Amino acid sequence: MLQMSKPVLHKFIPVLFFVMLLITKADRCFAQQLSNDTIRTYAIIYEGDTITARVLDTVKKFAIYNEAQLSARAKWTRLRNAIYVTYPYAKRAGVVMNDVNAHLVHIIDREDRRAYIKSREKELRKDFTEPLTNLSVYQGKVLMKLIKRQTGNNCYEIIKEYKGGFTARFYQTVAFFFGSDLKQPYDKDGNDKEMEAIVKEVARMFGDKS
Repeated sequence: MLQMSKPVLHKFIPVLFFVMLLITKADRCFAQQLSNDTIRTYAIIYEGDTITARVLDTVKKFAIYNEAQLSARAKWTRLRNAIYVTYPYAKRAGVVMNDVNAHLVHIIDREDRRAYIKSREKELRKDFTEPLTNLSVYQGKVLMKLIKRQTGNNCYEIIKEYKGGFTARFYQTVAFFFGSDLKQPYDKDGNDKEMEAIVKEVARMFGDKS
């Protein structure tokens, strides 16, 4: 066995101590490196396999409308605005027409019927003359369609019923010259399908379920 004298051993002790420090530091760095290599992540089980679950960043896409799309959007907005303006009048008209019809069932005498219709007509003129005169021709067309929807009768049929055939034909002629038609149809499953969707939306805004 190799033996060293005390003076020689005394010289090697600091060196040995320094080497031990280096080894200890290296072990700690290695352990820390192993710890840093572990990354926690969310996972899900998909068809029996565990796979990493990640939330992707939001991707925003923007598109520019072409001319046809801009035109369609403008028409839709115009129709929606017209329905929003005229729906309360159509709703009110539907209530009045139903009430008038319910009362006329029990009035047999022609003069009494005329007197009752005239009184209700006066009521309608008081409530609607001013606001309706402020409607545009387009809004008037929309209103007639909504009245058809609410009452089941077009405006020509309503006027003919309450004011007579001659009056109905006269107003129909006037409407024709203004590019309108008292006999506005309403087909919620056909040509007016888009309009029906807007009406239901606007009705909910007014608290209705129609």
